[in-house]
Formats: sequence, C-alpha cells, structure tokens
Amino acid sequence: MSDVRIVGTGISIPQKILSNADLEKVVDTSDEWIRTRTGIAERRIAAPDVATSDMGYEASVRAMHDAGIVSEDIDAIIVATATPDYLFPSTACLIQSRLGAKRAFAFDISAGCTGFVYALKVGKAIIDAGNAEILLLVGAETMSRVTDYEDRTTCILFGDGAGAVVLAKSEIPGILSVSLGADGDGWQLLYMPGGGSRIPATEESVRERHHYLKMQGSNVFKEAVKAMESASIEAIRKADITPDEIDLFISHQANYRIMEAVRRRLDIPSEKVFMNVDRYGNTSSASVPIALEEAVRSGKIRRGDIILFSAFGAGFTWGAAVVRW
Repeated sequence: MSDVRIVGTGISIPQKILSNADLEKVVDTSDEWIRTRTGIAERRIAAPDVATSDMGYEASVRAMHDAGIVSEDIDAIIVATATPDYLFPSTACLIQSRLGAKRAFAFDISAGCTGFVYALKVGKAIIDAGNAEILLLVGAETMSRVTDYEDRTTCILFGDGAGAVVLAKSEIPGILSVSLGADGDGWQLLYMPGGGSRIPATEESVRERHHYLKMQGSNVFKEAVKAMESASIEAIRKADITPDEIDLFISHQANYRIMEAVRRRLDIPSEKVFMNVDRYGNTSSASVPIALEEAVRSGKIRRGDIILFSAFGAGFTWGAAVVRW
C-alpha cells in the first residue's frame, strides 16, 4: 500500500511590517505589553491590491519548484483559509486558474486556524483513495482585512501570509497520523458576525463593525491549550511513537504563552520547538506551513526527522499531525 509524503514547501510573506511601535500610535497599547502577553514583536500586512489568492499563488509556485513539478502534474488543490477572496468561487479555483492546473479539482476548507491540519487529513485521504497522486495544499490568509484596528485586544495579534506544500503518493510513510476535533458550542468565543447569510453586509452592519473578528481571548486561551494537548497526545499515540521521539514541534503560531503551555504539558524540550510568532504574529491557517518552510530552510529539519504539528482555531476546531520528513 502506498503512503503520502510532503515533497515541497513554499511561502509568500508581505513586505510591509507592522511593528508594535506602529500599533502604539493607533491604539492604547505598548511594545512591552504585547511582547509579554503574546511574544509578538511585528506582523506582516498585505498591500491593498493583494488578496489571499495572490499570496497563495506565490507560495504554490515556490512549493511546486521545490517539489520539481509543473502545473500539469497537479491532480487536486486544497486551500485552507478563513479570509477567501470571495465567498464564491473558492480561492482554490482562483489559484488553479492562475497556475493553469487544468487537470486539478479544487476546493477550500474553512476550519479557522486549524485549516492546514484539516486539509492535510483530507489531502492524505484523497491520495490514499486513489483520487490523486500529486496534491497542492495551501494555507493563506489576509487577516488584516478582518482585524479591527480599534480593538486593542485583537489588532495586536494578526498578520498576513501564505504557505504551501506539495503532497505526493509515496512508498515511504510520511504522514504518520492526523487527529482532528471540533466543538461548535464555542463558536461565539471566536467569530466574525458579518458577511454571511446571518448578518449580510448593510450600512448598519458596517456601522456596528460586524465585519471584523470578535474574540474572547482568555476563554480561547484555555480551550486552545487543552485541545492542542489532547489532539497532540492522540496523534502521537496513533503514530505509534513516544513524545521523546519527536524531533521538532511546530505549533500554530498564535501566542507564545499558548505554545509554551502546550510544550510543557507534552514535556517537549524547548530546543525542539520552532517559533516565528515574534515576526509574523498569528497568520491563522498559514502559520503552520510558513513555520514548516522556515524550519526546513534553516536546517532545523532533516530527512527522517519526526515533526509534530498542532493547531486550534475558530469553530472551535483543533488538530494535530505527526509527519516523518
């Protein structure tokens, strides 16, 4: 029986930097306050004429180059995003068109910040079922478009970016396990009220600032730590390994304190944790693939290493995956 491996990675990072010092001029906050509570020093912001599909396309081209494939080789495209270009068509279809990947079927996944891990599970299942041999998986977000820069509790957190990986059929096990979960009872703790069928865009919805994300940070923090711990333990068990066999832990880059709490609960040494939240903030579904690509390029991941991914997002959703590189 064949398996599935990650054979290429790529990212797209906006040039514009929004630093903590910049935010001090906009809302009542300080660099010390932000760093102490989140570990974030700066985040990247997409240019006004750049949308999610633009960054997703750039990350895809780089991942394809890394994998040594061309558009005609791609059988399927999955985009994980909470900030699509449009409600429809899917961002995946827009990327498919720009790539010229005419053979590929394409669709989006909406699972908040857990989107990449959800897409990893779906992508593996598609290849396992024989419906694709090469699959492009993208996590891309322009969170700055749904961030309220009058809300000091949320505007400090989010940034823009995209990451992509190429999944391919393989004779060598690559994705060893994926564990997913959800609890819709927590939906109001992290959501964007406006823009859907419940609260469509009107003058009133704009005036009431319904088209920006809303979050109850302390409650989300508690749920994130518990869910990421449990999902990680389950993924480790399914992969038939022990925590000390993990070579690198790549968490969703939401908040330094969340990642540190999960690390301690899993008893993973700090030197085995990859973090770039200080430079990018929370890029939602893009954070895990961006961190993965940077870890690969910096030499922190070598062939045969075992990597643990873990994420938590709106829904609530959560997930973890164990991957052999």
